[in-house]
Amino acid sequence: MDQHRFGTGPLLNEQGNLCEPGYANALLKTYDRSAIRAPRMRIKEWDYYLITNDRYGIALTIDDNGYMGLLSASVLDFENAAERTVSPMFWFPMGKTGFPSSSASGDVRKTLKNAYGSFEHTPEGRRLRFRIDRFRGEEAFSCDILLTEEPRDSMVIATPFEKRGHFYYNQKIIGMRASGWFAVGSERTELNANDTFGLLDWGRGIWTYKNTWYWSAAQGETDGHVFGFNLGYGFGDTSAASENMLFVDGVAHKLGRVDFGIPKKPDGSDDLLAPWHFTDDEGRLDLIFTPLFDRASKTDVLVICSDQHQVFGRFTGTMRLDDGSELKLNDFLGFAEKVFNKW
Repeated sequence: MDQHRFGTGPLLNEQGNLCEPGYANALLKTYDRSAIRAPRMRIKEWDYYLITNDRYGIALTIDDNGYMGLLSASVLDFENAAERTVSPMFWFPMGKTGFPSSSASGDVRKTLKNAYGSFEHTPEGRRLRFRIDRFRGEEAFSCDILLTEEPRDSMVIATPFEKRGHFYYNQKIIGMRASGWFAVGSERTELNANDTFGLLDWGRGIWTYKNTWYWSAAQGETDGHVFGFNLGYGFGDTSAASENMLFVDGVAHKLGRVDFGIPKKPDGSDDLLAPWHFTDDEGRLDLIFTPLFDRASKTDVLVICSDQHQVFGRFTGTMRLDDGSELKLNDFLGFAEKVFNKW
């Protein structure tokens, strides 16, 4: 597929539409919340971090969706195929959470009665600190994690929706080094930057009411290289570009369209815990994804519905880089998700 690579400048025009849909390897377009021509209740802003090594994962989210927000923390146990997620919510923040307009600078902090979260830029790197009381019974979750060695390239995409004034501006930074610790109650686990990595999903936009997205990412080391990928599709008008990229030692390799090859049960429903088959439209991607567990959650309250399935597992197969060389994965940890929202 032909893909448009955009340049610098404002993200939105005077009508609140994207000036230039497409993709880049850095956050070139300037996001300005005041340029959005939509009610504050419709603006969605979030930062999501996922920290993983071969044994554990930590997922942290601060989210301001206009009418509601949340602090969310997950502890993922890959050896025992188990997870726990707690997500305290707050109502009608309407942008008062104070998200910065760029991922490169500015901090976000949120304090609730029984929870606290902060994502800060420090001279050492990105510092992630969280605490949620009563995470497991009466035991609290807490963490202090530092992300360093940010890669040169990231995945940035500006996607319009069919409805005017609606857009999604997104950056995925894959494969930062992570160190620090997390604790549940008195059980504290140290994280070592030699084998632990972090990614950022930075999102800003006005979404249509009903949509489904597919997203997959992985990060780690293979054959002496820091490797990761971002794959996704399912929402908005992606005719200008896809969000699919491979990253080798911080350098991006652009892919076209992908399909996750989600298996089906005899009744036609998704069989999410059976092996998936990832392919692309250019013959560069051929991966089998073998699930370990499904981090599933569902909220259905009046006009709001969110049905989320983030499946963690391992990837095995081959990918072809921009120069034609082949890279192989074997039991490489990552995730693939399918999320349906009415929001």
